Formats: sequence, structure tokens, C-alpha cells
Amino acid sequence: MFDNPLFQHLVEQDRPTGEVCGVNRFLVKVKGLEGVPAGALILFENGGQGTVREAGPDGVTVLNFSSEDTPLGMLAVLQEDRLTVGVGEALVGRVVSALGQPLDGKGPLNLTASQPVFGGAPGITERSLLTDQLVTGVAAVDMMFPIVLGQRIAVLGDAKSGKSTFLTQMTVSQKDTGRVVIYVLISKRKVDIDNLIGILETSGAIKHTIVVVASVFDSLAQSYLAPYAAVAMGEYLWAQGRDVVMVYDDLSNHAKIYREMALLGRTYPGRDSYPGDMFYAHSSLLERAGKLASSGKTLTAIPVIVTPNDDITAYLPTSIMSITDGQIIFDMSLFRQGIRPAVSAGLSVSRVGGRAQSARQKELTGRLFKKLAAYRQANEFSHFGSELAVDSQSDLELGKWIYEVLKQLPQELYSLTTQELSLAAVLETEGKRKLNVDSLKHQAAELGGLVTTDNEFTPAVKKLVKDNSLQVAKK
Repeated sequence: MFDNPLFQHLVEQDRPTGEVCGVNRFLVKVKGLEGVPAGALILFENGGQGTVREAGPDGVTVLNFSSEDTPLGMLAVLQEDRLTVGVGEALVGRVVSALGQPLDGKGPLNLTASQPVFGGAPGITERSLLTDQLVTGVAAVDMMFPIVLGQRIAVLGDAKSGKSTFLTQMTVSQKDTGRVVIYVLISKRKVDIDNLIGILETSGAIKHTIVVVASVFDSLAQSYLAPYAAVAMGEYLWAQGRDVVMVYDDLSNHAKIYREMALLGRTYPGRDSYPGDMFYAHSSLLERAGKLASSGKTLTAIPVIVTPNDDITAYLPTSIMSITDGQIIFDMSLFRQGIRPAVSAGLSVSRVGGRAQSARQKELTGRLFKKLAAYRQANEFSHFGSELAVDSQSDLELGKWIYEVLKQLPQELYSLTTQELSLAAVLETEGKRKLNVDSLKHQAAELGGLVTTDNEFTPAVKKLVKDNSLQVAKK
């Protein structure tokens, strides 16, 4: 007889069984379990669980979900042929583990459905073209590198460069849109987890968010499974007619964990000691995003990658950029200059962002990029100490005001119309007038809800310039 009733029940059903014959941290070698497929769910006699990573003629290697050691000689039994996670609307507003267990003290989850953790991506015939913008409330992104619902777009940058702040702003901006944000924290410190949950609770954004947590104190197996389990939760809501936004924070930690698993499993190492299927591990995750042709609903994937010393040419950044439809790069040098959010206008790109923009947005964005390019050129010339031409002086002045308007505090969020009015007003000055930026933003926010047509837009811009001009710049 066994102390675990579920284990006893499975054994009585003549499920395949085995015995633990080797333990290497969270990789458990089990002799027996003949015919069990890779990805199956295994139950240990002590109540612990794991999933089959490799199946061989003499036994299987099980990835142990528990952080506790599994003793030699312990029995194991097949629980399910496929690893699944509980899914449903009850998850929205909750903080859960990678295994779907509640962590927020708000009571048990009543989930009646489950979804395979390692599911497949929709086929090309099941997909539709992406057309609608995901408004983040951050002007530097929405105006220059718009995210489209259903897109896969990477967020890259060094530690403490503003990535998490932007992602939190984006999450809060989805309030009252009907979209669900699933925020995955992979191998994060407790202080980072508490900070995010605190902001979501304070802003009310937790009501439309699922936070999937795998902390540094959890088993590395849970950190490995967290993004796959989270996207399975998202896919269920997606199929039920909800727009879902997935945030994977961050895949750098996930890749390190996958590398450690591979090295412990004696997999032959490749570039930077990552296993040869490292690209597949992330592409199979991110390709599950898209837009369904049947319902028009979307699942958006936003993976985060840490780039130490702003090196975006390393293996992981280039691998993720080759999978995604664009990248938003946070530049630490801009951050140190006080330009926040520190979005690099020269390196960032959204390859499908133009599909979601109106004609007015496209025209404004085109002018914005030209003026910022002229500003960078004028800024380079200004370092030589010689007197600049009048046009270069105007370009330099205009660029400074553009960056002033693009600056945002973490708690500041703006609608698309407000962003357009503010930037159009700055571009209207051509660098020949100084503006009261704080007053301009405040007035643009008030006008944003009133301007509904293109005919109302130009008079509103002229009013903003007139009301907030300080003086004519000296030539």
C-alpha cells in the first residue's frame, strides 16, 4: 500500500511504473516506464511531479518540478500522456505558478478545462493579416514603432534601461480594452515580483492580467515550463474570443536555464554552450502568436531579452530578432542622458507596424524620423565647435524639443490622438520656437478627447503652438 491515494489509484490502473535510479539536481533518471512518450506527466510516490524529457530503451529522464531532492529507489508512475495546465477565465486577475497553482492567497482556482503545455502553432490557413494597433500609451513606441495585435515583437536592452517600466505601462494601458495580458516572470527575484504585482494592484490593471511566476527559489524546471504553460493559458482564452497579450520577462533567463538543463543532460553544446535546439525552443514558443482567421482575435507575443553592455549582436538577441517581426531596443546611453523611455530610434523597428497606422499617423511618423535623423547629424557637427548653419541650428533645436515631448514618467500614459497632437505641434515650430512642454502635453490631453476628425486636427495643432510658445529662438 502507498501513502499517496492518487499514486495508489494510478498503480491499480496498471499504468507504467518505474524506479528512480539516478538524480542529477532536477534531472531524475527512472528505470522502467516502458512506452511512455516524451512530454508525459510523471507522478512520484512522495507526491512530486515531473515531465519526461528523454525516453530511452532502459528508462526515461524526468524533469522534476519540485526543488526538493528525489531519493534513489523511489517509485514513479505515468499520470498523463501529455503535460497539461489548468485554463479558464478564473485565471484572469490572479497570480499563479508555472503549474497553475494560486500564489496570491485569494483562494483556490475553479478550473474545469486543461490545455497541453507544448501545443502547436496555428497553420498558415488558420491565420489572418494583422491590422489593428496595440496602443501602449508610450509615445516613443506608439508613434515610431507601433505594435500590432498578433505581432511578435522583441524588447531588448541592458539591465535597468527601462524595459520593465515600459512593459508595465503597456499592461496598464490595456485597462478597459477587453484584452487579457499574461505577464510571465521567469526566474525573477522576489522584490521584482512584488514590485510588479504592487503596481498592477494599485492601478487596477491586475483585473485584466494573469501573472505567471517562476521565482529564483522555484525549481529550474518550473522556470523552463513557465512561458509554455502561460501561452497555453492564453491560447484557451484566445480560442474563447479574447485578445491576449503575452509578455515573456525574460527569455534570457529562460535560455540560461535551458542551457543548464542541456549541459546536465550531457547534450553536446553549441554556440555559447547553448544546445543546438535553442532556436527551436524559442521559435516554437513565439510562433504560437498570431491572428485567427475564424474569429479575428489575436495573441501577441512580446519577448524580453537582456543585452549586457548594449550588445545586440550576441547569440540570444540575434536569435530572437530573427524569429520576431521587429524589436524595440532600449539604449543605456540614452537612458544616462535623461531620455526616458530610452528607445533607440536608429536601431528599433516594427516590420508590420505600418499596417495599423492611419494616413495621418504615417505622415507624422515619416516627418518624425526625418527630423530625428537631421537632429543626429546636426548633433554630430556641433561637437566640432564651429558655428552651425541656420538650418542645422533649427534641426538641433527641433530634435531637442521632440525628445522632450517623448519623455514620459512611468505613471504617464497618453492616447494616440494626444500623442499625435503633441508631436505635430512640436514639428510645426520647425525648431524656431520654444515650447512649454508640460503645458503642451496637458492641453493636448484635454484636446485629445475632442478631436475626432482630420478637419479638427490642424486647428487644434495651431492652437497648441500658439498657446504654448515661449519665444522665438535666436538665430
